[in-house]
Amino acid sequence: MIEIKNVTKTFDGFTALHDVSLTVPAGSVYGLVGPNGAGKSTLIRCLTGIYRPDNGTLKADGQEVWENAALKSRIAAIPDDWYYFMQANVRDMMHFYKGFYPRFSMERYEKLKEVFNIDEKRTIRRLSKGMQKQVAFWLTMCCMPDYLVLDEPVDGLDPVMRRQVWSLVMNDVSERGTTVLVSSHNLRELEDVCDHVGILERGSVLLERSLAQLQDNMVKLQVVFPDGVTEVPADLPVLHASRIGRIHTLIMRMSAEEASNLLMKYSPLLVDAVPLTLEEIFIYELGGTDYAVKDIVL
Repeated sequence: MIEIKNVTKTFDGFTALHDVSLTVPAGSVYGLVGPNGAGKSTLIRCLTGIYRPDNGTLKADGQEVWENAALKSRIAAIPDDWYYFMQANVRDMMHFYKGFYPRFSMERYEKLKEVFNIDEKRTIRRLSKGMQKQVAFWLTMCCMPDYLVLDEPVDGLDPVMRRQVWSLVMNDVSERGTTVLVSSHNLRELEDVCDHVGILERGSVLLERSLAQLQDNMVKLQVVFPDGVTEVPADLPVLHASRIGRIHTLIMRMSAEEASNLLMKYSPLLVDAVPLTLEEIFIYELGGTDYAVKDIVL
């Protein structure tokens, strides 16, 4: 389990993280989401021991991460800007990783060579961005980590390789109990793999819940009111409303059952609950139309 408590980090007077507390359950896939500049990458760098927080603690299995070499040997990370030595080829970086991770598996390295199909003698900087990301996964998965930290992990990968990479990650979660913390803007993809979600906004935690709880706490309803009712009643606690013809689409922060019961007093002709995507939840938790796409006349 990863426990992040009251973490604050500032840079030259700018507070990138403010009193952040998150809990990543053991063996889970935790999606860390938020708008650009919310502090996701800063939090990941604190968790992996690159930055030292000004205040607060970051622990895995109850141990502090900072300057804990034994614990760090069980944590592997793929940042958005993955580092490699400029003249190194894949095999050179394999030896580098092997020197830091005692459980590095050469057996897995050889098996994944067939999956990624990249010449291990090629200089990494001469590979495409997508191929470099494949090399990052190839080496990182061989470290056999208990904790896997990913920042925009599949950016640059084609659809087939994205599916392959997620298959490898999810297999480790199910077979080895690996705990995964993943930050991504691809919310549709996170929806398929995550069981817990935390939302950061301006360096603070807006909320964190299981994905099931998050989806149960907000509902999208398509409603047709009786003849003569053209506007949404003002006393309904609606986050967002839109209308096409007679069909009103309402976003409400409550369960589908609660929302349906609330609408019954208006004798609607139709009430249909529609599942919300993680992307829609993200938009409306962050302020509804303030974060929606705006029409701008140029």
